[in-house]
Amino acid sequence: MATAAPVETAAMRRAIELAARGLGHTSPNPVVGCVVLDSAGRTAGEGWHQRAGGPHAEVHALRAAGERARGGTALVTLEPCNHTGRTGPCAQALIDAGIARVVYAVSDPNPTATGGAVTLADAGVDVEGGLLADEAAAGNEAWLTSVLRRRPFVLWKYAATLDGRIAAADGTSRWISSPQSRADVHRLRAASDAVIVGSGTARADDPQLGARISGLADDEVSQPLRVVVDSGATAVKAGARVLDGTAPTLIAVAEDADAGHLEGLAPIVRLPRAADGRGLHIPALLQALHEREVRSVLLEGGPTLAGAFLAAGAVDKVVGYLAPVLLGAGPAAVGDAGITTIAQALRLDVTGTERLGPDLRITATPIRHALNEEN
Repeated sequence: MATAAPVETAAMRRAIELAARGLGHTSPNPVVGCVVLDSAGRTAGEGWHQRAGGPHAEVHALRAAGERARGGTALVTLEPCNHTGRTGPCAQALIDAGIARVVYAVSDPNPTATGGAVTLADAGVDVEGGLLADEAAAGNEAWLTSVLRRRPFVLWKYAATLDGRIAAADGTSRWISSPQSRADVHRLRAASDAVIVGSGTARADDPQLGARISGLADDEVSQPLRVVVDSGATAVKAGARVLDGTAPTLIAVAEDADAGHLEGLAPIVRLPRAADGRGLHIPALLQALHEREVRSVLLEGGPTLAGAFLAAGAVDKVVGYLAPVLLGAGPAAVGDAGITTIAQALRLDVTGTERLGPDLRITATPIRHALNEEN
């Protein structure tokens, strides 16, 4: 934004950093950061949205700034809200505090909350939007996706050898990836509303799917909803680790499945089968999760489930952990995704690479799923 002073750009970058502290704690709300500068351009207060139902970022920052906010500037990663929910409208709070200028990064696409910029301008506040919009949108990608597409944001994670195998020919897979990569997966779980596996993974690995982060007590780590896609209601049985009480569990079964034995073990949701009869209808699964206020999903299932999500166009980001290992045989990372020719290949934009111990973590986004498609 051409009219933003360097001090404002620096403050917005700080606000984006602050917003990230709310990941895993604010759903179904967005993550938001705010920095208040006094009339001389010095930082007077900072804040971020810390938990759903709690004060918004602007309120925390204004409280920290106190009287220094009067005549100052507020830098906010998301357009200040304009509605009263569990908390009051932030636009009005900024007006009441005497803020003279508001600069926000991303416009609020939520129809129940939008309009804050207009309210501020009508009250005589100087308002501008779009500063570091791409950076702020990336930090809020899960919430923005849920609002724009009316389904949860889906991150597909997998670990594989350099030749694309997720297990050896005899089915053994522990451990392809390094301890550093596995610790990173736990951070992804803690930042997600739900983690999903399929019946094959449930049978083969008996996964627990909770999040554990070194240095943090159990009660300091947000636990995702553990979802098992078990269309035939045959994979989850009493004593399964996914039922251990560490985190809530949901079992998704087909509408016609005999699931009487699951009663009392965990909540179940019945969904239509996929059109080809294999597995469940992925859009229906995502709709059911969205109705349960799930805004972000970590897909950890095996190749069959990954292929089904890809075929449904329901993968928004891919994180692959590539280990410097060769197997030569064994299951591939992804199964049938409905792609039969190279012209149909799903092209990805690599947005990040990082070394984790001996492994390489690659982050990529399907090009046809760019967030700004709807903007």
